[in-house]
Amino acid sequence: MRPGKGSSAQHVASNTSGVHATVTGIMLGLLTPVRARPGETVPRSEHYEHRLHPISAGIVVPLFALAVAGIPLAAAGDALTDAIALGVFAGLLVGKFAGVFGGAWLAVRSGLGALPDDVTWGDVVPIALLAGIGYTVSLLIVRLSLPEGAAQQQAALAVLAASVLASLLALALLRRRARR
Repeated sequence: MRPGKGSSAQHVASNTSGVHATVTGIMLGLLTPVRARPGETVPRSEHYEHRLHPISAGIVVPLFALAVAGIPLAAAGDALTDAIALGVFAGLLVGKFAGVFGGAWLAVRSGLGALPDDVTWGDVVPIALLAGIGYTVSLLIVRLSLPEGAAQQQAALAVLAASVLASLLALALLRRRARR
């Protein structure tokens, strides 16, 4: 085999190692120490977690969501006027907020529950908004309830848009509350 010709041995090594990426991740996780070793102040697992979390949460998870959703960018314009997409968007953003906040309010009002002493209704609002982030199950429901095609793509885009807007609104409110 001559170098640079793309030998089959190189192909096998790069594409079909036989070990799934998930299994590799699990093995690395199991081999990472969770207790601090002598001379360490923080366990390596905690160190890696803090280093990798921004990459995972800020890059990998959003890219995964877009890849799983399978939404072409051309669907974006039509989603703004599609009744189903608008209903999905409002259901996630407004409906989930109303359900979580309203359920908490009813539980407190009826005496079934109580807010902790250091929690106000202003603290419950951003948490209820975070309920609008629910793209995995919502995308599954979209796929099961709508035929493949433009309607499904537009509804999936509405799910992602509502999730992003809910997270940004909640983030803004949480930051505002943290400053007080």
